[in-house]
This record gives sequence, C-alpha cells and structure tokens, in this order.
Amino acid sequence: MTSFAILFLIAIIGGAAVTLQGQFMGLMDQGLGTRESVFITYAGGGLLVGLAMLAARGGNLRAWQGVPWYALSAGALGLLIVGIIGYTVPRLGLSTAFTIMVASQFIMASILDHFGLLGAVARPMELSRLAGVGVLIFGVWLMTR
Repeated sequence: MTSFAILFLIAIIGGAAVTLQGQFMGLMDQGLGTRESVFITYAGGGLLVGLAMLAARGGNLRAWQGVPWYALSAGALGLLIVGIIGYTVPRLGLSTAFTIMVASQFIMASILDHFGLLGAVARPMELSRLAGVGVLIFGVWLMTR
C-alpha cells in the first residue's frame, strides 16, 4: 500500500505540472492559437504515451468495453480543459485562471462525492467540507477582485 506521504508528494508534483502546463499552453495560445496549442499538447502527449505502451509491450486497450461509456469522454474533456487553460491563462493571468478552475474542481468533486455520482464513492457533505467550499469561494472572490 502506498503511504499518504508519497501520494501527497505525487499530488504536489501533479499540481506543479498542471501549473507549468498552463503557463506553456498560454504562451502557445498567444503565439499559435487555441486549436493549434491543444493539438501540439495532445500530439506530444499521445506520442509519449504511445511510445511508453510500446516499450511495455502493449497495454490493456482491449478492456475498454468494460469501462462505463461516460468514462470514455475523458479525452474529450481533456481537450476542453487544455483549450480552456490555454485560452484563459493569457487573458486572466495564471493565478486567477487557476484559482477559478481549482475552486470549481473542489466544488464539483464535493457534489460528486456527496451524491456518489458517476462511480464516485458516496461521502456525505459535512459541515467542515461545506465550510471549506465557502472559504474557496471567498478565496476566488479575493483573487479576482
């Protein structure tokens, strides 16, 4: 079992990578355009994961039929996310754009958790979590004013 400290560190690295990607996407968006920067991002990522799958002698792509149909929209949602990051970062600034996006992620995650939607384990909204959402909304207001 992976320790919480290792998972915490991995999550920090992921957050830093998303921020760097947002900055780089914003630069590409300004120089190339939104569609072109999304294409470069996904083409580069697709190439790298394709090479990784080849190096690992394939993968388990045949199991796609056992995945819920709505989960297969993750790639399309990824395109939307990457496009929105590239478009909003140069217009709102990195910290404002990400503050809004991260706060909306927490709010959406809390809703999915509370109701156990789309395969999430139901974790009822507690007062402390509701207070956290309120603090997030206040933080967004502070960052964007």
